Amino acid sequence: MFPELNNILHSTPEKCEQGKGVLLCDKQTDGSFLVHHFLSFYLKGCKVCFLGLVQSFNHYSLVAQKLGVNLSAAREKGQLVFLEGLRSSLDLVLGDRQDITPQSPSPLQFLSSSNASLQCLYEFVRISLLETSETTWKFSVLIVDDLSVLLSLGVSAVSILNFMHYCRATVCSKLKGNLVVLVHDMEDLEDEENNFVVKSLSHQCHLKLQVEGLATGYCKDIHGQLTITWRSPSPVKAEKNVTKIFQYKIQDKNVTFFARGTSSAVL
Repeated sequence: MFPELNNILHSTPEKCEQGKGVLLCDKQTDGSFLVHHFLSFYLKGCKVCFLGLVQSFNHYSLVAQKLGVNLSAAREKGQLVFLEGLRSSLDLVLGDRQDITPQSPSPLQFLSSSNASLQCLYEFVRISLLETSETTWKFSVLIVDDLSVLLSLGVSAVSILNFMHYCRATVCSKLKGNLVVLVHDMEDLEDEENNFVVKSLSHQCHLKLQVEGLATGYCKDIHGQLTITWRSPSPVKAEKNVTKIFQYKIQDKNVTFFARGTSSAVL
């Protein structure tokens, strides 16, 4: 995890709000470093269900090692439940999984179904986190990397939002846990379904972190801009959302954040 980001968000592994949803968006840049931050952050004491739909387990494991977290050990002791989407989808298509039965279908069963329902994926999440022992872990966390992949696989925006609704009801409301999800912001590409998902989740999550590339192009000292929005906890009260904007630079084992215009590159 990145200590500077913890300070900005006023959050630590020892003191963290529960029952919250966090939306991660990236626009014309790669926001996966935020996923790695939250994964390593919550593995400091929480039970985590991670839907890795983009990269292999080895990829996440190598990055986590740089951040001081051993994903293999966390998975072996039951703290981390990891769905490796790339491998699971290949096994499903090739029919290599021997453990798939009518009673326990693949979480990615929608790939071979005409209606593209995400019910099996939700059941995977529900069962994984309902087995959490309150005496062992602080609370449950679901992390999804990333939802845009489901759209590219033919799942409708409505089905994705229904899936997120049930996940939020189970994880945030019932289990008092947290939800973190990454989705690509494709507003400039006029992708209506993706934009619909982004806007809907933006209104449902209490915290939104959006990273985007610099309008001026590549800079070796500034890799992008991070906009953080804390949404008002009550839509009834006349409370405004709070937004802060930072620029950042990604290093090998850390990410540094600074106010706009204060980087050494512009001073």
